[in-house]
Amino acid sequence: MRSLPYDIEFRARARRTQGWGLGLLALAGLMWIWFAVLLFTPYSPEESSRECTSRFSSENLHNGSSSCVAERDWPELLAVLGGSIPFAVIGGVLYTSGSVSHRMAEHLAEVTRLEQASR
Repeated sequence: MRSLPYDIEFRARARRTQGWGLGLLALAGLMWIWFAVLLFTPYSPEESSRECTSRFSSENLHNGSSSCVAERDWPELLAVLGGSIPFAVIGGVLYTSGSVSHRMAEHLAEVTRLEQASR
């Protein structure tokens, strides 16, 4: 037989886990937004006053001597994108784990209620 305080604590822990997962997913989403800003917005290098097109356009893609290419290089963009992967994976796992735990607690409470009602 389950005790009510244990059940309440189990559900609270499941909701906390779900909250941590949602927070990490939000952090990964912010990193994806930052990646999109770096990729799609025009910019100007610090040493010159001319404006560079976004990295998404192919205008500066193969011109290695351009100051635009040196200012916003692909490794920086990929570092932001790659850095978001652990947050997304761990956040997804925590959110799923918390959701499943909470659903299991609800299911067990319903089964227990139905067993007591049938007696």
